Amino acid sequence: MHALNKNRPLRRIMLASATTVSGVVMLLALKPHTAPTVVTGSAAPAPSVSASASPGATGDSGKSGTSGKSGSSSTGTRTVTGDTVQTRWGPVQVKVTIKNGKITDVTAVQYPSDNPRDQEINQYALPQLRTEALAAQSASIDTVSGATYTSQGYQQSLQSALDSAGL
Repeated sequence: MHALNKNRPLRRIMLASATTVSGVVMLLALKPHTAPTVVTGSAAPAPSVSASASPGATGDSGKSGTSGKSGSSSTGTRTVTGDTVQTRWGPVQVKVTIKNGKITDVTAVQYPSDNPRDQEINQYALPQLRTEALAAQSASIDTVSGATYTSQGYQQSLQSALDSAGL
């Protein structure tokens, strides 16, 4: 006997229902993913490094492969701005203040704020990301739930700033 026999309509209904439910589940599970990209070129400002006057430190600023001081240990206070990272919801850029080789402050210079939902998310996400960065003293920080794209952009911009600073 054939599974879709005409004298068994209930079997056909169950099979059609199961197929429909499976199709809907597969459609709902499909989520397009785009990775954040780093914006480069003339559209975004280059990472800048500024140093305060202190013994042994130089006042070079701008993007370069090496900073004014060789090695990763340094004295004085420097402010470094990371690359602008273009995320799905908008650009993210951070500025890092480093004193005696330690991160003392992290500030979000740019972040998504086009609509009220972006503002609401970033109102709680940015302080958490800042706290994580200060505690970790690196860009290896946890992603904030509900602010995944902003968190990834924050991490990438923070890493570029730390790289520019030689940390």
